[in-house]
Amino acid sequence: MNIVLHPAAAEELQAAAIFYATQANRQLGAALLAEFERVLTLLAGQPELGSVWIAETRRFALRRFPFNVVYRAQTGQLLIVALAHHRRRPGYWRHRS
Repeated sequence: MNIVLHPAAAEELQAAAIFYATQANRQLGAALLAEFERVLTLLAGQPELGSVWIAETRRFALRRFPFNVVYRAQTGQLLIVALAHHRRRPGYWRHRS
């Protein structure tokens, strides 16, 4: 399955990794990126793993980090819409396609 990251989702991932690397330590930033990759691998094989959520999307929670991978499973493609924090600005990403 082809995985496509919305540009804003890529920015969110980068900002979160930088935050953890600078506020805690470099290893924690790398751990966030590794966890994100693990989830992408899971979802590419089984896109129905995530629970149905807002605006025809699904979400899958990262382990150890307070983020959901918000995505749309389309024919042969997994569109990552957002890396959304569990408690910040719910649904801010709805306008992304």
